[in-house]
Amino acid sequence: MSGSADAPLRVLLVDDHAMVRSGFAMVLSVEDDVVVVGEAADGEQALVVARGTRPDVILMDVQMPRVDGIAATRQVVAEGLGHVVIVTTFDRDDYLFAALEAGASGFLLKNAGPEQLLEAVRAAGHGHALLAPEVTRRVIGRMVGSEDGRVRPEPPALQHLTSREREVLVMLGRGLSNAEIAAALVLGEATVKTHVSNVLAKLHLRDRVQAVVYAYEAGLILPAED
Repeated sequence: MSGSADAPLRVLLVDDHAMVRSGFAMVLSVEDDVVVVGEAADGEQALVVARGTRPDVILMDVQMPRVDGIAATRQVVAEGLGHVVIVTTFDRDDYLFAALEAGASGFLLKNAGPEQLLEAVRAAGHGHALLAPEVTRRVIGRMVGSEDGRVRPEPPALQHLTSREREVLVMLGRGLSNAEIAAALVLGEATVKTHVSNVLAKLHLRDRVQAVVYAYEAGLILPAED
């Protein structure tokens, strides 16, 4: 449901605080390639509005009355109603990781500036996961790691990756962009994009966020690793 090149990205704002929604709307309304198509004060209302407006991107708060952002995200993904970017104050790591598992395409901190907000909307709207290292490393490192001290067995699916694709998966797990991976491996960005697509396809992953989770769960990256 990604926005086309000639149509503005349709955005739904979901937060139980009207001032937060208004602030985001003010930032987005001045952009030619973005249009706010609706607002909702909780997850239940968000699902109703999303079904009616078919947004490309849903900026979703986590803690809300009636239906929270995690449950709403899970339903949005199940129905294919749009790409969800979780908007949070980042005070509950367990909520954030649950949102990852529910299918969120990225995270945005509530104190983010206008440029970060627009980056999040555009990235998600065009089908790219937004991986903010300060968010994903902390959450996944804390929630997926080997706290029990045991070594996790390597998933059999990793055997289907080439050595280069495995390198790319590790870098995806660290939150690197295609450009950063290209620079590190001395490859063209088009080649890296192909490797990323192959990794996602071979491991049956939906997007780069799932690749981050997979890299940690597979033991390719340790929780304490920077």
